[in-house]
Amino acid sequence: MIIDIVTIFPQYFDSPLQWGIIGRAREAHKVAVKVHDLRDYTLDRHRVVDDYPYGGGAGMVLKPEPFFRAVESLLAGDPAADRVPVILLSPSGSRLNENWLDQNGRRRRLLLLCGHYEGVDHRVAEHLATMELSVGDYVLSGGEPAAMVVLDALVRRLPGVLHNRYSLVEESFAEEAFVEYPQYTRPADFRGLEVPEVLLSGHHQQIECWRREQARLRAQRRREWEARSGGTRS
Repeated sequence: MIIDIVTIFPQYFDSPLQWGIIGRAREAHKVAVKVHDLRDYTLDRHRVVDDYPYGGGAGMVLKPEPFFRAVESLLAGDPAADRVPVILLSPSGSRLNENWLDQNGRRRRLLLLCGHYEGVDHRVAEHLATMELSVGDYVLSGGEPAAMVVLDALVRRLPGVLHNRYSLVEESFAEEAFVEYPQYTRPADFRGLEVPEVLLSGHHQQIECWRREQARLRAQRRREWEARSGGTRS
């Protein structure tokens, strides 16, 4: 998989790309992550990427021209350019979830566009990006942290990246109605806080039943908390 990231802060990705699952996947050539500076696609001597919003308002808006030039340049010569998703990370986009990851997790290439400041000229969303994608109902300082969330979620699903192939099946949201069951490790008794006895029994069928019931209860508590706090989950 090839993932291109267009951003005004390419240095943001220097450290995260070196470590953990993403770092190992890059070393194993499971994924190629290419970070591009949006300012490289400007034409003026000051490399300006933003301007005041039409109609007034606070802050600055990222201009359309550098994004169009960046995407056109990056896709030039790609024989499958028309099938490469161009994803604008935006709080107003569709919600990132397991269905989206299932649909896009095996693509050959994706482009992630990071917004910043007060947003991106809407012509980028309307005429350049193939979709807008949100990582949650909140506003970040820019698209860079969102891009890392998308990158991590995609890379860990690539074949051979996770050491245990069953991890993807068992963890949270692999089944729509559940979150993951509670996990414990040694010691069995820590400051009087004991691991549930069923997990020490060695009875695999009972353990599986306990885990499923605990996952159901955790999901129920989560829904109740969201209802009380006004939170939503799609």
